[in-house]
Amino acid sequence: MDRPLIDRIARSVLYEGYMLYPYRPSSLKNAKRCMFGTLYPGWRVKAQSGSDRSYFQAELLFAGRATATVSILARFLAEGVEREVPLQTTVTGACSASFAEGELTFISTSMADGLYKLTAILRNTSESAELISAHAVISVSEGELVSVTDPPASLASAASQCVNAGVWPVLVGAPGARDAMLASPIILPDYPEVAPESAGDLCDATEIEEILTLRILTLTDEEKAEVRASEERAREILERAESLPAEHLMKLHGTIRGTAPSSQEPWSAWDNWANREVVQTVQVNGTGLKPGDRVRLRPGKRADIFDSVLAGRVAVIAGIEQDFENRIQVAVVVEDDPGRDLGELRQTGHRFFFSPEEIELP
Repeated sequence: MDRPLIDRIARSVLYEGYMLYPYRPSSLKNAKRCMFGTLYPGWRVKAQSGSDRSYFQAELLFAGRATATVSILARFLAEGVEREVPLQTTVTGACSASFAEGELTFISTSMADGLYKLTAILRNTSESAELISAHAVISVSEGELVSVTDPPASLASAASQCVNAGVWPVLVGAPGARDAMLASPIILPDYPEVAPESAGDLCDATEIEEILTLRILTLTDEEKAEVRASEERAREILERAESLPAEHLMKLHGTIRGTAPSSQEPWSAWDNWANREVVQTVQVNGTGLKPGDRVRLRPGKRADIFDSVLAGRVAVIAGIEQDFENRIQVAVVVEDDPGRDLGELRQTGHRFFFSPEEIELP
């Protein structure tokens, strides 16, 4: 089992929604933590209708010997403190572990010769505690765990009999490994991973990390002071964003994991792209303009709010681009933009495109 890799994914699940941009306690959306997988006291769940629950149940298939060791590690936050509840037994050894706020239970059911359904249940039995972001890592010492998301055809029927409530188990570890599964309150694919370009957890994995990091950098000095004075995790996020070098921000912009041959004919425009004529200047009212020249913006399309906001502003040409339809686009950065340096690094939100008809001499 690749413990470091699994821990990184599990911690992302544990703290997802723990705090959200702008990471200030005074922000309305941080008045209450927006986290997944909270298990509430049973009496509270019974007293109301809705989807709140007091337990989760993870069921998955195991192919192997009955004597194989099964290890379960349940995790959650209680009063903001990380908690772990371990349980270890054999495939056929039903058992449970009690802790202050609840109970972790394991049972198994024989489905066929050498095939078992493993069931792990984490239940909140307390009067007032909340088990937040509750999840579990289930691993085996030998044999194989079976994907419930994409089971082999021969095991599809058995997999359909697994009942999961509040969590969904996925294979975790290096692709192809079948010795561990993560029962997550967030739906994930088999073999989820944290992008290697990521500098660290932002507690908001549904956001684009590059954009979120750039937004953190735009916080005012007063907002940053509030974040630093709040709690350690928020302070770490802010300090990490402020210390990221420009080259790391560029890595967040996008990457190609790999390529595969295609049976289709390549697009002719791509074939000729390397041999295209690079446009060096653009004519505006009879004057040739080049990167570095100052212009005044006169947006004519009114395509979005920026066309209204930037009308009349002085900008500097950052580049002259030509698209596949041979249309000229002038890339500019606004002269008095505090984030102008980000635009010069080709960052979204600080670099804008206009046609030659939409610019004039200042």
